[in-house]
Amino acid sequence: MDSILEAILLGVLEGVTEFLPISSTGHLLIAQHWLERRSDLFNIAIQCGAILAVTLVYRLRLLDLATTWRDPGTRDYLAKLATAFGITAVLGLVAKKLGAGLPETVQPVAWALIAGAGVIFAVERWNRGRPIVEAVTWKVAIAVGVAQIIAAVFPGASRSAAAIFAALLMGLSCRPRAAEFAFLVGVPTMVAATGYELLKTLRDPAALQAEPWLELALAFGVSAVVGFVTVKWLMKFISSHSFEPFAWYRLGLGVLLLATVS
Repeated sequence: MDSILEAILLGVLEGVTEFLPISSTGHLLIAQHWLERRSDLFNIAIQCGAILAVTLVYRLRLLDLATTWRDPGTRDYLAKLATAFGITAVLGLVAKKLGAGLPETVQPVAWALIAGAGVIFAVERWNRGRPIVEAVTWKVAIAVGVAQIIAAVFPGASRSAAAIFAALLMGLSCRPRAAEFAFLVGVPTMVAATGYELLKTLRDPAALQAEPWLELALAFGVSAVVGFVTVKWLMKFISSHSFEPFAWYRLGLGVLLLATVS
């Protein structure tokens, strides 16, 4: 398959899977099992493209936060976003120093998909019938920060899923509010991760020359457009549905991968 067409395909795949609780990194690794293997920079940068779609979907919310920052409630929310990001950034650097990276095979992704399905089923059952709580507490902020690193260390776990379900477990029972907080924390998280990988590439002349920058830019843009559509759809879906359909998908895909990929 032409490499540019592959880049477009990966951009579409990333845009669809970044916000659904089914693991975008896992799907990229699965796709690259059959397609050309891409660099860590490529895989992370196109996730950043999808994440930037959040700024468009939540543009009014972000404008409100920017214009009412003197309000105590707004400052409290921003502080919790910053705390969740700070935990992710610090623990992420520690994980990198310890050698955490993307796996070479899809088996770890398959097991993470299956384990994540079990978590979704369990949390949805636990959350069913609970009073609707929309307040973001400090427990939620801390749990979301830690959950994002767990997802980064275990590709297939899904960053968005880990963050959303950590928030639900900590008492933020309103799914749209949990998703909003998780998505907003994801913006600085993925920008920082992309910046880190970009600096590594710029310091390595061989990696700098080998990176297909046009394909990366194309996949970045495609993932942003597709991500925008996906977020709009997901927020409407979870306002009246649970996440359990995604758990069934994860379970089926994980079992299929274990059965068919050696």
